[in-house]
Amino acid sequence: MKNYTIEKLLDLSHTEAAELFVGKIYPWEVLGEIHDFILKLGSTLDPQEYEQRGENLWVAKSAKVAGSASIQGPAIIGKEAEIRHCAFIRGDVIVGEGAVVGNSTELKNCVLFHKVQVPHYNYVGDSVLGYRAHMGAGSICSNVKSDKKLVVVKAEGASAETGRKKFGAILGDLVEVGCGSVLNPGSVIGRESHIYPLSSVRGCVPAQSIYKQAGQVVKKQ
Repeated sequence: MKNYTIEKLLDLSHTEAAELFVGKIYPWEVLGEIHDFILKLGSTLDPQEYEQRGENLWVAKSAKVAGSASIQGPAIIGKEAEIRHCAFIRGDVIVGEGAVVGNSTELKNCVLFHKVQVPHYNYVGDSVLGYRAHMGAGSICSNVKSDKKLVVVKAEGASAETGRKKFGAILGDLVEVGCGSVLNPGSVIGRESHIYPLSSVRGCVPAQSIYKQAGQVVKKQ
């Protein structure tokens, strides 16, 4: 599992939530702590740069939020972020600086690093999306197994018990997910990898790879 640690997947200089990851090995370890972390971080944000809109909701003054968007706290919307028409943020969400949350995209219990794009009809729940990760139109993070059992991450001949019933996906920095793809519960995508459109991804994808279909993953040239 050494290639799927926080250190291997994520550059913590590109998120306001860096402290959330301190002392942890794997990124999914933060999923149960996002709520409390937002409450802690929100109270420290500079009121010259952020305004509090309702209970436990902090929005950067430089962010663009469409009037039709629905945002429930606890949540933090970072500087220069763009929350577009009919976006639905259900709480326990950190949206990084310059990130785009688009039309009819739904977020809950997740961390989006800076410059992440989830711009069209995406669902991201119980997930962490690294710096400049991009999800194509209609791609989703499925966060509950059909048998409702706890999610186990398996890679490199080893397995890690997450203890979580709800766990969507971890996207490393600069990951590209093709349109219409489904990232099944517990998917972990290595840094700079690409997922072909209409893929159904299960398990872990190595860094700098191209996922074409199950059993066909090649290194990028």
